Order: sequence, then structure tokens, then C-alpha cells
Amino acid sequence: QVQLVESGGGLVQAGGSLRLSCAASGTIFSMNPMGWYRQAPGKGRELVARITKEGDTNYADSVKGRFTISRGNAKNTVYLQMNSLKPEDTAVYYCNGNRAYTTYWGRGTQVTVSS
Repeated sequence: QVQLVESGGGLVQAGGSLRLSCAASGTIFSMNPMGWYRQAPGKGRELVARITKEGDTNYADSVKGRFTISRGNAKNTVYLQMNSLKPEDTAVYYCNGNRAYTTYWGRGTQVTVSS
């Protein structure tokens, strides 16, 4: 059973930083790509950032220059460094991994940015 587990969410003031972590278990194969999505109250889930195993990245326009996605040395780990956080970044953040045409999701971690 493949599982993705996120950690690192919380409450932070505008302008602050948080680092999200995600680790996948239950598979010996590399997930590619891995990424982060978010869903704010009353809105749909949207891509925040994505990274391939080769290190290619893409970001939502709203987070470019503020967020950085990276993969860890351990297989199937991914991080999201979030700087200069804004109230509009408030959402549940979900880790995402793909393997053999199957998409896996974590349960999400809440990020709340106060003004």
C-alpha cells in the first residue's frame, strides 16, 4: 500500500516561512514526478509546484520566486520551502506522486497565513 505523508504545516504570520515535507512509503520504485498541490476553502485543487527525478521544476505563477521545491536524498521524498508567505497562500497542501500511470495523494497539511 503506497502512502504519502506530509508534515510541516502550521500557522505563520504574513512574510514568514514554512517548510513542508513529504515522504512516500510502500514502494521500491521512484515516483516521477512528485509535487505539491493546494486547496483553499471554496476553491478547487491547484498545482503549486512539481519536480521530476531529473530535477526539472515548474511552479504556479502565484508562487514563483517565493516557493522552492526540492527532492530529498531518500527516495520518494519531496520538500516545499515557502518564503514570503501571504494570506492568500492559506490552504490545505497535498503531496502528490506518480508511478506507472497512477497518481497518489497524501492526506494534506494545513497552512494558515495570518495578516
